[in-house]
Amino acid sequence: MNMGHDEFDEIDGYQKIDRYNLKLIDNIASKYKTILGDIGENPSREGLLKTPERVAKAMQFLTHGYDLDPKEILKSAMFKEDYKQMVIVKDIEVYSMCEHHLLPFFGKAHVAYIPNGHIVGLSKIPRVVDAFARRLQVQERLTNEIRDCIQETLNPIGVAVVMECSHLCMQMRGIQKQNSVTTTSAFTGEFLKDTTRSEFINLIGSKLH
Repeated sequence: MNMGHDEFDEIDGYQKIDRYNLKLIDNIASKYKTILGDIGENPSREGLLKTPERVAKAMQFLTHGYDLDPKEILKSAMFKEDYKQMVIVKDIEVYSMCEHHLLPFFGKAHVAYIPNGHIVGLSKIPRVVDAFARRLQVQERLTNEIRDCIQETLNPIGVAVVMECSHLCMQMRGIQKQNSVTTTSAFTGEFLKDTTRSEFINLIGSKLH
């Protein structure tokens, strides 16, 4: 997106920097102003004056994954290590946007891999999840993209990804089922074997911490 404008917000000593492309903001905001009028609102009333700009910034943030290269995220923290047991990062928060209705879906991802000569910094796995999630998505594709990225970059003995998400397109509209959760999974290598996959499922369901 070639974001070229910074906004600074400091909370508890932590400086958060949001980068926006001003031309895109103006372009997107103008369309949302039209949409507000089309649904019967008055985009000139006080409460809505800055709404198109706010939505434009939100959309840039919610889709900033297009600017990220998940494979490079992993490559930035790969280390040689002779460890061949399961590495699991579970309960990774997921926030994404359904490409069919542009409504959020959210939940948790559980990711595991069995190293084959290389491990990766643990924080990089949630970053990879976020890089793919911050795009217009369907949960099935998101699950596969995370699996394939880790498999192709680290070349581990196996990869496992399980996602559990709630979809507002089901809860706010359409069938309106408030308590429905969608679970998807994707596996490679050793995780295609029942014993390894069962161990992974048991571990992500346990309360070891």
